[in-house]
Amino acid sequence: MNALTIAEHMKEANVDRIAATVERDGRRLRRWIRRNVADKGDVEDILQDVFVELVEARRLLKPIEDVGAWLLRVARNRIVDFVRKKKPEALADQVQNTQDGESLSLEDLLPSADAGPGAAYTRDWLRDELEDAVDALPAEQRDVFLAHEVSGQSFKEISARTGVSVNTLISRKHYAVLQLRRRLQGIYDEILSE
Repeated sequence: MNALTIAEHMKEANVDRIAATVERDGRRLRRWIRRNVADKGDVEDILQDVFVELVEARRLLKPIEDVGAWLLRVARNRIVDFVRKKKPEALADQVQNTQDGESLSLEDLLPSADAGPGAAYTRDWLRDELEDAVDALPAEQRDVFLAHEVSGQSFKEISARTGVSVNTLISRKHYAVLQLRRRLQGIYDEILSE
């Protein structure tokens, strides 16, 4: 066998191993990423990045002892990179689109305080539900969420006060927002259906 034939056999073996890894670990890895990233498009982008890195590692003949653990470690690193790149958005600045294509902010969703007793009751009920959802957050997530969203402190200010790194604070707020969205989704759907 000449060197060219050996190289072709190695290339085919790498392709087969990568395909087998994608088949064996792809769904499990996608589910794991999905638990940590809200947007399905972002999940697919991160998954693709992980497999591109696997192809690159195989191409460079890097030894990977436990492929499953390696894939999870790379996915975790890609998620951390993703969270760092994503600029946090203030709760009041977030806009949701209705089924009719109309864009609504948080203030648009709340009934006017001047619209009568029924509207005032609904506004109080929504405020109570939001407070309950925030109270249910783990303490470190709740603290950074309230400091950033309610008090308007920057992550640098919170970091200086608490001694926690900015990246950790951003991550905690990100997870707090994800939990709040999940918990309050039913209320949001109910309001839009009225």
